[in-house]
Amino acid sequence: MSAHAATGATPTRTVVHHLLTHLIVPVLLATGMALAYLGAFHQPAPHGMRLDVVGSGPQVATFAQGLQDSLGDMAAVRTVPTVDDARSALEQMEIAGAYVPDPAHPTLLIASAASDTTATIVQRMLSPVALAQGLPLQITDVVPTADTDPTGQGAFFYLVALSVGGYSAAIAIGAAGARLRMRLRLLFGLGVAAVIAAIATAVAGPLYGALPNSSVQIGLLAWLYVSAVVWIGVALHSFLGRWTTLTVVGLFVMLNFTSAGGVFAPSVQPGFFASLHSFWIGSGLVEAARRLLYFPALGIGSQVLTIALWAVAGLAMATVAGLLEGRRSTPAVAPSPAPVAVPPPAPTADSTDDGAAETRADEEIEEAVGV
Repeated sequence: MSAHAATGATPTRTVVHHLLTHLIVPVLLATGMALAYLGAFHQPAPHGMRLDVVGSGPQVATFAQGLQDSLGDMAAVRTVPTVDDARSALEQMEIAGAYVPDPAHPTLLIASAASDTTATIVQRMLSPVALAQGLPLQITDVVPTADTDPTGQGAFFYLVALSVGGYSAAIAIGAAGARLRMRLRLLFGLGVAAVIAAIATAVAGPLYGALPNSSVQIGLLAWLYVSAVVWIGVALHSFLGRWTTLTVVGLFVMLNFTSAGGVFAPSVQPGFFASLHSFWIGSGLVEAARRLLYFPALGIGSQVLTIALWAVAGLAMATVAGLLEGRRSTPAVAPSPAPVAVPPPAPTADSTDDGAAETRADEEIEEAVGV
């Protein structure tokens, strides 16, 4: 008998192997985060950004064409007859900016509430045009942000809080509540989603003013959003086990935050992340919040539909997972023996397995890192 066996200690080699298997997830997370965040944010560059030139006649048309030629693929320039037309396009989130080529006082119209970073990029693109004429460029913000949300990014950081809370709750429910029926796990998910959404909304709205209005409507959408995240995470846990952390961070952090449009609009991002913006769950919440806060006339129907479809997908995945779990746990029917008196059982392999399962669940919950 070895010394380890005699003392009941776990061999160092086994402990090291166990540790190394748990370090795989952090290494993969770091790799994925570097690829996603740097790929999406490290070099924002406009492509096909819609810009208007206000005015009519051959002189304005020539000016607009010259601007298009100088900006190339970065912009898509058109002319509109009046300033009111340009203002309306900004209020409808159809364009990024509009230039009014007045010979004495050239003006740039922007809407910082649509994207503060886009407004800054537009200013950098068009300021040299006025400077080339020896004139200062006047800036008019048609749809400004609130004083308590000066960058317009409050909804994005609100999304971060909701997402980290949601996927962490999913891992906790999936690991610690694995023996519960799937229906009960989903109900727990709905309940904890309400708590997370309420706390995040109270902090973002009344406490910090990052949601300067419509906090109730946004909070209800947040409840649906977090429920979808939790349901998808719980369902995935049934299939992936301890690899759920890596998967949900990939879905709801790496791809979610980078495509949400909270930091950079799709028009200045690489094509992959710009394309995700049209249907990914985080963009649904951020764009809905932005419209409720600053562009209420536009409506939020398509954004609500996006979030709802993700929630339905989570419920569908959980239903399949629950059915498969039921089949795996159904015991074979055997005749019941006559009852006999037995002494209290000593610890068995099953009880040891139960303890190991609880340890694995605790380790997995601890690995649900916030990003």
